[in-house]
Amino acid sequence: MFGYILKRLLQMIPTLIGVSILSFILIHAVPGDPARMMAGQQASEKDVEMMRDRLGLNQPLYQQYGNYVAHLVQGDLGKSIRSNRPVMEEIKTRFPTTIKLTVFAVLLMIVFGLFAGIFSATKPNSLADNSTMMISLFGISMPVFWLGIMLILIFSYYLHWLPSGGNDGIKYFILPAVTLGLSSSAILARLTRSSMLEVTNQDFVRTARAKGVKEQMVVYKHTLANAAIPIVTVIGLEFGHLLGGAVLTETVFSMNGLGRFIIQSIQLRDYPAIQGCVLFVATLFVLVNLIVDLS
Repeated sequence: MFGYILKRLLQMIPTLIGVSILSFILIHAVPGDPARMMAGQQASEKDVEMMRDRLGLNQPLYQQYGNYVAHLVQGDLGKSIRSNRPVMEEIKTRFPTTIKLTVFAVLLMIVFGLFAGIFSATKPNSLADNSTMMISLFGISMPVFWLGIMLILIFSYYLHWLPSGGNDGIKYFILPAVTLGLSSSAILARLTRSSMLEVTNQDFVRTARAKGVKEQMVVYKHTLANAAIPIVTVIGLEFGHLLGGAVLTETVFSMNGLGRFIIQSIQLRDYPAIQGCVLFVATLFVLVNLIVDLS
């Protein structure tokens, strides 16, 4: 087991190197000059050139990337161009909001997704089954930004039940978590249904029923337990996807999280902040995949 874990950890290195190279190339391919944005639109060309020199943007791209990697191996993600603060400090400030939102969304996904999938699997091809799968298809098809706006309109604007933005307490996370987790719940429901139906036809399940085992025990101990491998895999993968999906959700609900910070950094062409955040999220995604494989 230790050898497998070590092998997987070593495999992370080329993956993260590839992520850093790709993000570096894509960021610099985006139109816009961060030096001009920092100096201001009314600044002279001389001032812009001085700003570009201070930020190291006059150097060739390969040299800029080399400097970035040299700092990266020392655990330094650089300084944000916008705030002049270390990128790691910016991440530490905002990541707790993002991880709370993601955890709430995953819990919602597990509760509703598993319940809907088990419910459908125990009543295959019935009206209840078809209705549940139609609702899950609707959940998969809805764009996150549209769903978030609709929830704000209904529960904040008309009903005044929940706040429309911010992250000052648990109630501020309810609408964002529903927005973020609904699509994943639908995916998990459909996978749970198909996995359980495959196991239901196995001999050991029929034998358990023939021996008079209670149906609840057959469903949860024999069927669900043996169908859990793909379900656990998808839960882990969706956790990583939800971390990335928080970008849109945090923007819609004005939450001061890592996702919204990435959007703001892209708008201002804050190269170190974008690269640092992308690499941080990619590292988390790889670690989550490792944990899923081990489980």
